[in-house]
Amino acid sequence: MVRLIDHLRSLGLSNREARRQLGSGKVRYMGVPTADAGRLVRPEQVAIDPRAPRIRVGRDPALLYRDEHLAVVWKPPGLLSVAAPRRGRDPNLVSLVARILGEAHPVHRLDEDTSGLLIVARSARAREAMIPLFAEHAVERVYQAIVHGIFPGDPLTIDDTLVADRGDGRRGAGDGPGAVAATTHLRRLAVLGERASLVEARLETGRKHQVRIHLAEAGYPVLGDARYGGRRARHRARRLALHAWRLSFTHPLTGRPLSFEAPLADDLEQLKRALGGR
Repeated sequence: MVRLIDHLRSLGLSNREARRQLGSGKVRYMGVPTADAGRLVRPEQVAIDPRAPRIRVGRDPALLYRDEHLAVVWKPPGLLSVAAPRRGRDPNLVSLVARILGEAHPVHRLDEDTSGLLIVARSARAREAMIPLFAEHAVERVYQAIVHGIFPGDPLTIDDTLVADRGDGRRGAGDGPGAVAATTHLRRLAVLGERASLVEARLETGRKHQVRIHLAEAGYPVLGDARYGGRRARHRARRLALHAWRLSFTHPLTGRPLSFEAPLADDLEQLKRALGGR
Protein backbone atom coordinates (compact mmCIF):
# COMPACT_ATOMS: atom_id res chain seq x y z
CA MET A 1 0.00 0.00 0.00
CA VAL A 2 1.10 3.58 -0.67
CA ARG A 3 0.06 7.02 0.45
CA LEU A 4 -2.66 8.41 -1.77
CA ILE A 5 -0.73 11.59 -2.56
CA ASP A 6 2.29 9.52 -3.65
CA HIS A 7 0.09 7.44 -5.94
CA LEU A 8 -1.39 10.56 -7.52
CA ARG A 9 2.10 11.94 -8.09
CA SER A 10 3.09 8.67 -9.75
CA LEU A 11 0.28 9.28 -12.26
CA GLY A 12 1.90 12.55 -13.26
CA LEU A 13 -0.17 14.98 -11.19
CA SER A 14 1.58 17.89 -9.54
CA ASN A 15 1.02 18.45 -5.84
CA ARG A 16 -1.25 21.38 -6.62
CA GLU A 17 -3.35 19.46 -9.15
CA ALA A 18 -3.55 16.38 -6.94
CA ARG A 19 -4.85 18.39 -4.00
CA ARG A 20 -7.29 20.26 -6.25
CA GLN A 21 -8.74 16.97 -7.46
CA LEU A 22 -8.89 15.64 -3.89
CA GLY A 23 -10.62 18.73 -2.57
CA SER A 24 -13.38 18.70 -5.19
CA GLY A 25 -14.42 15.06 -4.90
CA LYS A 26 -12.83 13.87 -8.14
CA VAL A 27 -10.75 11.16 -6.43
CA ARG A 28 -12.48 8.04 -5.14
CA TYR A 29 -11.07 5.21 -3.09
CA MET A 30 -13.15 2.02 -3.13
CA GLY A 31 -15.84 4.11 -4.81
CA VAL A 32 -15.99 6.75 -2.06
CA PRO A 33 -14.74 10.34 -2.54
CA THR A 34 -11.73 11.11 -0.36
CA ALA A 35 -9.67 14.23 0.29
CA ASP A 36 -7.25 12.49 2.67
CA ALA A 37 -3.92 12.72 0.86
CA GLY A 38 -2.12 10.81 3.61
CA ARG A 39 -4.24 7.68 3.75
CA LEU A 40 -2.71 4.38 2.68
CA VAL A 41 -4.39 2.94 -0.40
CA ARG A 42 -4.23 0.07 -2.83
CA PRO A 43 -3.55 1.84 -6.16
CA GLU A 44 -5.88 -0.43 -8.13
CA GLN A 45 -8.80 0.79 -5.98
CA VAL A 46 -8.19 4.49 -6.68
CA ALA A 47 -10.13 6.21 -9.47
CA ILE A 48 -9.93 9.79 -10.75
CA ASP A 49 -12.84 11.26 -12.68
CA PRO A 50 -12.30 14.91 -13.66
CA ARG A 51 -15.89 15.00 -14.96
CA ALA A 52 -17.43 13.94 -11.64
CA PRO A 53 -19.67 16.57 -10.02
CA ARG A 54 -17.91 18.81 -7.53
CA ILE A 55 -18.82 17.92 -3.94
CA ARG A 56 -17.72 18.86 -0.45
CA VAL A 57 -15.82 15.73 0.55
CA GLY A 58 -16.91 14.46 3.95
CA ARG A 59 -19.97 16.70 4.01
CA ASP A 60 -21.99 15.65 0.95
CA PRO A 61 -23.40 12.15 0.36
CA ALA A 62 -22.11 10.06 -2.52
CA LEU A 63 -24.12 7.66 -4.66
CA LEU A 64 -22.25 4.35 -4.94
CA TYR A 65 -24.86 2.17 -6.66
CA ARG A 66 -28.30 2.46 -8.16
CA ASP A 67 -30.71 0.43 -10.22
CA GLU A 68 -34.40 0.94 -10.86
CA HIS A 69 -35.27 -0.35 -7.35
CA LEU A 70 -32.49 0.50 -4.88
CA ALA A 71 -29.62 2.87 -4.24
CA VAL A 72 -26.62 2.44 -1.95
CA VAL A 73 -25.34 5.74 -0.63
CA TRP A 74 -22.34 6.85 1.43
CA LYS A 75 -23.63 9.01 4.28
CA PRO A 76 -21.29 11.61 5.72
CA PRO A 77 -21.21 12.24 9.48
CA GLY A 78 -23.47 15.01 10.71
CA LEU A 79 -26.29 14.27 8.24
CA LEU A 80 -29.62 12.85 9.39
CA SER A 81 -30.69 9.61 7.69
CA VAL A 82 -34.35 10.67 7.68
CA ALA A 83 -36.33 13.71 8.79
CA ALA A 84 -36.40 14.09 12.58
CA PRO A 85 -39.07 15.61 14.84
CA ARG A 86 -38.56 19.32 15.50
CA ARG A 87 -35.76 19.36 12.91
CA GLY A 88 -37.82 19.69 9.77
CA ARG A 89 -35.49 22.26 8.23
CA ASP A 90 -32.36 20.13 8.64
CA PRO A 91 -31.30 18.20 5.53
CA ASN A 92 -31.54 14.42 5.57
CA LEU A 93 -30.13 11.73 3.32
CA VAL A 94 -33.41 10.28 2.04
CA SER A 95 -34.68 13.70 0.98
CA LEU A 96 -31.40 14.46 -0.80
CA VAL A 97 -31.56 11.14 -2.64
CA ALA A 98 -35.17 11.84 -3.63
CA ARG A 99 -34.05 15.18 -5.05
CA ILE A 100 -31.45 13.42 -7.21
CA LEU A 101 -33.34 10.27 -8.21
CA GLY A 102 -36.94 11.45 -8.06
CA GLU A 103 -38.20 9.14 -5.30
CA ALA A 104 -36.64 7.64 -2.18
CA HIS A 105 -37.85 5.66 0.85
CA PRO A 106 -35.89 4.76 4.01
CA VAL A 107 -35.00 1.11 4.55
CA HIS A 108 -32.78 1.44 7.63
CA ARG A 109 -30.96 4.24 9.43
CA LEU A 110 -27.59 5.34 10.74
CA ASP A 111 -27.10 7.65 13.69
CA GLU A 112 -26.55 11.26 12.67
CA ASP A 113 -22.85 11.21 13.60
CA THR A 114 -22.20 7.78 12.04
CA SER A 115 -20.67 7.69 8.56
CA GLY A 116 -20.90 4.94 5.98
CA LEU A 117 -23.18 2.84 3.84
CA LEU A 118 -26.95 3.09 3.70
CA ILE A 119 -29.58 1.43 1.48
CA VAL A 120 -32.37 3.61 0.12
CA ALA A 121 -35.39 2.22 -1.75
CA ARG A 122 -36.45 3.98 -4.94
CA SER A 123 -40.09 2.91 -4.67
CA ALA A 124 -42.57 1.78 -2.04
CA ARG A 125 -42.51 -1.68 -3.63
CA ALA A 126 -38.75 -1.94 -3.24
CA ARG A 127 -38.98 -0.81 0.39
CA GLU A 128 -41.57 -3.50 1.15
CA ALA A 129 -39.35 -6.09 -0.52
CA MET A 130 -36.34 -5.08 1.62
CA ILE A 131 -38.12 -5.18 4.98
CA PRO A 132 -38.19 -9.01 5.29
CA LEU A 133 -34.43 -9.16 4.61
CA PHE A 134 -33.76 -7.04 7.68
CA ALA A 135 -36.34 -8.94 9.76
CA GLU A 136 -34.69 -12.25 8.82
CA HIS A 137 -31.16 -10.86 9.39
CA ALA A 138 -30.35 -11.51 5.73
CA VAL A 139 -28.47 -8.23 5.30
CA GLU A 140 -24.87 -8.39 6.44
CA ARG A 141 -24.01 -5.14 8.22
CA VAL A 142 -20.49 -4.61 9.50
CA TYR A 143 -19.19 -1.52 11.29
CA GLN A 144 -15.77 -0.28 12.24
CA ALA A 145 -15.33 1.64 15.48
CA ILE A 146 -12.41 3.34 17.17
CA VAL A 147 -12.82 2.53 20.85
CA HIS A 148 -11.21 3.46 24.13
CA GLY A 149 -8.91 0.79 25.55
CA ILE A 150 -7.01 -2.18 24.18
CA PHE A 151 -9.69 -4.56 22.94
CA PRO A 152 -8.96 -8.29 23.54
CA GLY A 153 -7.21 -10.21 20.79
CA ASP A 154 -9.80 -12.99 20.81
CA PRO A 155 -13.17 -12.39 19.10
CA LEU A 156 -16.06 -11.55 21.41
CA THR A 157 -19.78 -12.14 20.89
CA ILE A 158 -22.27 -10.20 23.00
CA ASP A 159 -25.70 -11.83 23.11
CA ASP A 160 -28.20 -10.19 25.45
CA THR A 161 -31.46 -8.24 25.54
CA LEU A 162 -31.82 -4.47 25.37
CA VAL A 163 -34.43 -2.29 27.03
CA ALA A 164 -35.40 1.32 26.37
CA ASP A 165 -34.42 2.34 29.93
CA ARG A 166 -31.78 0.39 31.81
CA GLY A 167 -32.42 2.47 34.92
CA ASP A 168 -30.62 5.70 34.10
CA GLY A 169 -32.89 6.91 31.31
CA ARG A 170 -30.76 5.35 28.56
CA ARG A 171 -31.05 2.24 26.44
CA GLY A 172 -29.01 -0.72 27.58
CA ALA A 173 -28.88 -4.35 28.66
CA GLY A 174 -31.80 -5.49 30.79
CA ASP A 175 -34.89 -7.66 31.10
CA GLY A 176 -38.56 -6.91 31.38
CA PRO A 177 -41.33 -5.55 29.18
CA GLY A 178 -40.12 -4.43 25.79
CA ALA A 179 -36.76 -6.22 25.99
CA VAL A 180 -35.44 -7.27 22.58
CA ALA A 181 -32.69 -9.73 21.68
CA ALA A 182 -29.43 -8.18 20.48
CA THR A 183 -26.32 -9.96 19.20
CA THR A 184 -23.08 -8.34 18.07
CA HIS A 185 -19.89 -10.13 16.97
CA LEU A 186 -16.75 -8.12 17.77
CA ARG A 187 -13.11 -8.53 16.80
CA ARG A 188 -10.04 -6.36 17.08
CA LEU A 189 -8.56 -5.09 13.83
CA ALA A 190 -5.69 -3.02 15.23
CA VAL A 191 -4.21 -1.55 18.39
CA LEU A 192 -3.93 2.24 18.11
CA GLY A 193 -1.27 3.53 20.44
CA GLU A 194 -1.61 2.87 24.16
CA ARG A 195 -5.27 3.66 24.77
CA ALA A 196 -7.37 2.83 21.73
CA SER A 197 -8.27 0.05 19.27
CA LEU A 198 -9.92 -0.31 15.89
CA VAL A 199 -12.73 -2.85 16.24
CA GLU A 200 -15.03 -4.56 13.76
CA ALA A 201 -18.64 -5.06 14.83
CA ARG A 202 -20.85 -7.41 12.82
CA LEU A 203 -24.56 -7.19 13.57
CA GLU A 204 -26.69 -10.27 13.87
CA THR A 205 -29.61 -8.09 14.97
CA GLY A 206 -30.03 -4.39 14.34
CA ARG A 207 -31.33 -2.63 17.44
CA LYS A 208 -31.12 1.10 18.07
CA HIS A 209 -27.61 2.05 19.29
CA GLN A 210 -26.73 -1.66 19.53
CA VAL A 211 -23.02 -1.36 18.65
CA ARG A 212 -22.52 1.65 20.90
CA ILE A 213 -24.25 -0.01 23.85
CA HIS A 214 -22.48 -3.35 23.51
CA LEU A 215 -19.04 -1.79 23.22
CA ALA A 216 -19.63 0.63 26.11
CA GLU A 217 -21.05 -2.03 28.41
CA ALA A 218 -18.12 -4.32 27.55
CA GLY A 219 -15.76 -1.58 28.75
CA TYR A 220 -14.62 -0.30 25.35
CA PRO A 221 -16.80 2.72 24.50
CA VAL A 222 -16.72 4.21 21.02
CA LEU A 223 -14.64 7.38 21.04
CA GLY A 224 -16.81 10.47 20.83
CA ASP A 225 -19.85 8.69 22.31
CA ALA A 226 -21.01 11.18 24.93
CA ARG A 227 -24.25 9.28 25.53
CA TYR A 228 -22.87 5.87 26.47
CA GLY A 229 -19.14 6.36 26.80
CA GLY A 230 -18.71 8.98 29.50
CA ARG A 231 -15.34 10.66 30.03
CA ARG A 232 -13.34 7.73 28.67
CA ALA A 233 -14.85 8.23 25.21
CA ARG A 234 -13.88 11.90 24.86
CA HIS A 235 -10.27 11.17 23.99
CA ARG A 236 -9.37 13.13 20.82
CA ALA A 237 -12.57 12.31 18.88
CA ARG A 238 -14.56 15.21 17.43
CA ARG A 239 -17.54 13.01 16.66
CA LEU A 240 -18.80 9.48 17.17
CA ALA A 241 -16.01 7.25 15.81
CA LEU A 242 -18.39 4.74 14.22
CA HIS A 243 -18.51 3.83 10.53
CA ALA A 244 -20.80 1.48 8.58
CA TRP A 245 -18.21 -0.07 6.29
CA ARG A 246 -19.81 -3.15 4.75
CA LEU A 247 -23.24 -4.13 3.35
CA SER A 248 -24.00 -7.46 1.67
CA PHE A 249 -27.38 -8.83 0.63
CA THR A 250 -29.27 -10.51 -2.18
CA HIS A 251 -31.37 -8.04 -4.14
CA PRO A 252 -34.99 -8.94 -3.27
CA LEU A 253 -36.36 -8.08 -6.72
CA THR A 254 -33.60 -9.18 -9.09
CA GLY A 255 -31.93 -11.96 -7.08
CA ARG A 256 -28.53 -10.41 -7.71
CA PRO A 257 -25.98 -10.71 -4.87
CA LEU A 258 -24.69 -7.28 -3.88
CA SER A 259 -21.76 -6.36 -1.65
CA PHE A 260 -20.29 -2.94 -0.83
CA GLU A 261 -17.41 -1.74 1.30
CA ALA A 262 -16.53 1.85 2.18
CA PRO A 263 -13.17 2.73 3.77
CA LEU A 264 -13.11 4.73 6.98
CA ALA A 265 -14.28 8.30 6.49
CA ASP A 266 -11.43 10.78 6.14
CA ASP A 267 -11.78 12.17 9.67
CA LEU A 268 -11.71 8.70 11.25
CA GLU A 269 -8.79 7.62 9.08
CA GLN A 270 -6.91 10.70 10.27
CA LEU A 271 -7.87 9.98 13.89
CA LYS A 272 -6.61 6.43 13.51
CA ARG A 273 -3.24 7.68 12.27
CA ALA A 274 -3.05 10.29 15.02
CA LEU A 275 -3.61 7.59 17.64
CA GLY A 276 -0.75 5.54 16.21
CA GLY A 277 -2.42 3.17 13.75
CA ARG A 278 -1.57 2.40 10.15
